[in-house]
Parts: sequence; structure tokens; C-alpha cells
Amino acid sequence: MPEPKSTFDATYPCEFYEPAELFEPDLMYTVPEIARLLQGLEPDAQVDPDTEAVLIDWAIPWVMTHAEDVVIAEPLEEDGPGYYGVAEHAIDEGADESGGDADASDGSDA
Repeated sequence: MPEPKSTFDATYPCEFYEPAELFEPDLMYTVPEIARLLQGLEPDAQVDPDTEAVLIDWAIPWVMTHAEDVVIAEPLEEDGPGYYGVAEHAIDEGADESGGDADASDGSDA
């Protein structure tokens, strides 16, 4: 059921990282690792299963929205997860737009 905005103490802008800001250029990540990064956590941070499910609910649409700037790799094992990373062109575009290096964000401004 929708709730009136007045129900909440505060609302915040819905801002997300770009892939070049989120990913280390030479690493590939699973969806759960991406979910943690989007929350400013380390990719291997321990979170309880219920929290992880919510984080993944945010990560999947993020991956889909940024598909043109993301590359995917086959699972390392037959029943393993897929891996995602930043596309080379997205790194180059990020550097062009910022006028400098497109290093991954430390998550402190998310």
C-alpha cells in the first residue's frame, strides 16, 4: 500500500553510481558483490540473507539499466554465477567527462 511522503522523517535523492565509478577496471563481480558495492560495502562484506536479498533486488535493475557500459563473462564453474565488469568504452567515457582518471569510487559519496 502506498504511503504519504509525510509518513517519513526524510526522503533522499535516488542516485546511483555509473559502472566506471563502481567497478575496478580490471575486476569482474557477481551480482551479490555488485549489490554490496552499490551500498558502499566491500564486495566480500558479510550480510545476512534477508539483507542480501534486498540488496540484490536493487542490483539487478542497476545492471540492466547500465547494460551498455557493462561486460559479462561466463561462470567459472558450470553451476557458478556470472560475472560483470565495466566495459572499456565506459572507462574511456568516464575519463573524458571528468577530465581525468575514472577510478572506482570508494562509496563514501553514495
